[in-house]
Formats: sequence, C-alpha cells, structure tokens
Amino acid sequence: MADRKLSQLLKGLRASCPVHQDVEISLVTADSRQVQPGALFVAIAGLQVDGRQFIPGAMAAGASALVVQEGCELVDEINVPVVYVANSRQALGQIVANFHGCPAEKMTMVAITGTNGKTTCCYLLEAIIRQAGGEPGVIGTVNYRYAGRQLPASHTTPDPEALQPILADMAAEGVTHVIMEVSSHSLVQDRVAGIFFDVALFTNLSRDHLDFHGDMERYFAAKLCLFSHHLRGKAVVVDDGSRWASQLIVSLDRYISQEDVLICGGDGADVSGHIEEMNLSGMTVAVQLASEKIVFTSPLVGEFNLRNILAVLGVGHALDLPLRELVAALSKAVGAPGRLERVVAPGVGKGPAVFVDYAHTPDALANVLRTLRSLCSGQLIVLFGCGGERDQGKRAIMGRIAGEDADYAVLTSDNPRGEDPEQILAEIEEGLRQIRQDGYVVIESRHQAIAHAIAEAGKEDVVLIAGKGHEEYQHTRTGKAFFDDRQEARLQLMS
Repeated sequence: MADRKLSQLLKGLRASCPVHQDVEISLVTADSRQVQPGALFVAIAGLQVDGRQFIPGAMAAGASALVVQEGCELVDEINVPVVYVANSRQALGQIVANFHGCPAEKMTMVAITGTNGKTTCCYLLEAIIRQAGGEPGVIGTVNYRYAGRQLPASHTTPDPEALQPILADMAAEGVTHVIMEVSSHSLVQDRVAGIFFDVALFTNLSRDHLDFHGDMERYFAAKLCLFSHHLRGKAVVVDDGSRWASQLIVSLDRYISQEDVLICGGDGADVSGHIEEMNLSGMTVAVQLASEKIVFTSPLVGEFNLRNILAVLGVGHALDLPLRELVAALSKAVGAPGRLERVVAPGVGKGPAVFVDYAHTPDALANVLRTLRSLCSGQLIVLFGCGGERDQGKRAIMGRIAGEDADYAVLTSDNPRGEDPEQILAEIEEGLRQIRQDGYVVIESRHQAIAHAIAEAGKEDVVLIAGKGHEEYQHTRTGKAFFDDRQEARLQLMS
C-alpha cells in the first residue's frame, strides 16, 4: 500500500488541524503497539481506556500525526500535526477506508443484521449471487471468504483496521458483491464507519446481548443505526409479526422512501410464502414475489428457514437479480454449517436423527425445537447450555423452553469462559424445573453429555445438539480447546 497524504485521509470528515502539515502517512492504527515511523495514530476515546494515554508511546515509536477527539486537550507539547474530530471511533473507520482507497465503493454492498438467521441468509445470498454470475465475498460469523480463500473470523464484523484491507483485497480479486453480517456490537462501536450499503436486511430481533446493550430498546436502537447511518439504497425487512419488525418499518419512514422498503412475511407483503410439504430432508415452498407465484423444493426445513428464504428473495429482488436464478440457487442451497445440520455417520444404518444447531438464544431454541417436533415421530431430545460472561437472564428462559418443547433435556456446558459452569447449569435448571421435575439430566462434560443423549435415543427419535453449531472450540477457565459438536456426535453414532 502506497503512502497517503494526511489531507487525503481526512476526506469526508469534519476535522480541524490547527497546525497543518501535509505529511505522508504509511499506516493508520488505533493500537500504539503497531505504530512505526510514518504512522497516523488515532487515539480512541474508549469507555474504559482513554487512548490519549498511549500518545507518548506512539510518539516515541515515530508517529507522524495524531487524531484525537474534540475536547481532549493534550498536556504535552506535540511536534506533529494533531487532527481534532467529533468522534474518534467514527473517524478511524473513515480514515482507514480512505487509506485503502474506499474499496466498498467499488462493489455492491449488502448488510444483514438481526438476532437470528444472519449466517444462513449469508450462505443463501452467496449461492444466489454466484448463480446469477456474480462473484460474492462474505464477511460473517463462520469465516471471511472470497475468491476461493477462507480467513478465520475474529469477530462477526471486524474492526476497521482488519475490515478495510479485506475489502480492498476483495475488490482487487474481482468480487462484485460483498455480503456482511453486521452485528449490533459493531454498529455501536462504529466498526462499519465509512461504509454505506446498497441493500440492508433485517431478519428479526429477540433477546440476546443484553449484557452489552442493557435492554431491548437499546439493542433495537443499535440495529436501527444500520438503516439510519449506513444505508444508501433499499431496506428489506422480515415482518414476523413482532413489535420490533413493526417499529423498524415505521422508523424507516424517517430515513428512506417507502418505495425503497421491501417487506417479507405474511399476507400483503412484497414477498410472501408458505410451506406446502416438509420432512426431515427438506420442504416444498410456495412463494409470491413481484406478482409471480413460484413453487420449489429446498433442502432446508422449518418456518424460520422459510422466513430466511423470503428474506433472501427480497434481497435478490432489491438487487435486480433474475427470479429464475434466485429459485435455481435456493433449490440447491443447504444453508450454513451448524444451522440445523444433520449429522450422518458413514456406514451406520438407521438410527436416531441427530442435528447440530447454533441456537443459543431463547427465540432460536424455541424455533428449532418446534420445527423438529413437527417432524419427529418419536422422542425429541435436546442438549444445550448457555455461554458464560453473557446475558444471564436468558438462562432460565431457555430452561423453560426446553421443558416445554422437548421430551427429554440434557443440560451441559457450552462456552463457560471464566464463569463457574455448575452455576450456569443451576440457573438453566431453575427455569426448567418451573415446567417439570424430571425428564432431564445435568452433565457438565459436553463430551459425556453428547454420548448420553445419543445413547438414550431410539431409531425414531430426534436429537438436537444446540448452542455451538459450527464452532470448533470450547472456551473454559483453562483456555480455548478444540471441540466440534458434529465430530462428537458422529463418533457416538459410530460407537
């Protein structure tokens, strides 16, 4: 990457620089440990740490210029240009985008936000765009992938210093459409500052991340930022009948015209549909789009996956992709790994149907259990836990859901992180015991719990292993260790 003039990097920003020298900048960073001669150091005004305390270290390492937030007076004399901005986090995103040549402007940008369904919609949209002859790039929970390569996902939505180089490489590799999962955390933390989207999809909103946001109103407000601050095109909203979908639809009137809003869901929506037939191997769906009715089969199952299908049909329509290509792709697309993914063991005859799903919120767990209940002729067995150092309030709720919607529950450890796993399990059990006093077991070891759940299942039964989905690790007090629910289940089916 060639050096950039400081003035180039400030384009699009309301910024002031009392002593202006148009110096050459070789690197932009908010991490003083990464500073080298020629770097522009952005001192982030954080909630817990004030980036100004790292300015001496950045100067000692050779920083050529500084960015600080207005109102932050510098005590020591600084002999390099100091740029004052209204919001240092937002400034970082725009400056890094400018440094890399604003790569997002060279591609069609699609954002997906919501509590559940983001990753499945990403995979379905990826298939649709490829079917239509485009070259998709994806930034999401499972990984970042484009042009035949896959990068590990550090965050669902990476910070600007990681995100913008990926976007620049995507543009250089011929990516035509970027599909991004945009998390509520990333919107609050301005990780997508400097990026505007051509289409933004809202899948749903249900309880999650309240340890971070505090309450559902602030969680919704975070999601709304995508549409109020980062959308330059069309909004696609899944109307699931919830308060939050209705509130978003009303709120959009303040930011975009009604013609640029597509509603997906029930009767009267721009995109609607229903399931005609369904079994454990897939479903036949009938959808109505742009005055045309289409019936096709999908390897996905469940009402929640019908909503995902309607959502991506809406996005495809907003992108002016041919309807025949949308249907052709959705007829084959299997969705995301670890999302109601069936585990099959080679060489093993008829046994229980075992599924792995990422469901780690009350709404997601209820959705997948009710889907499997409708397809299960025997017992429905669920295995799940709750993550440590996350929203504690959802633990008892998920326990109640398991008690109501499953025949037998196995409570086990998820990613306890620094918390006591026994305490987490006790909080889940408290909710479950409000529904029933038996029909469940608590086994802290996830390995032993999976073995128990599958051993308890008969050939007509269905086992759901929920919570971790595609993840190949487990976070405990002792660190991060390899653990794959799918591999564990496959081994148990073969034993």
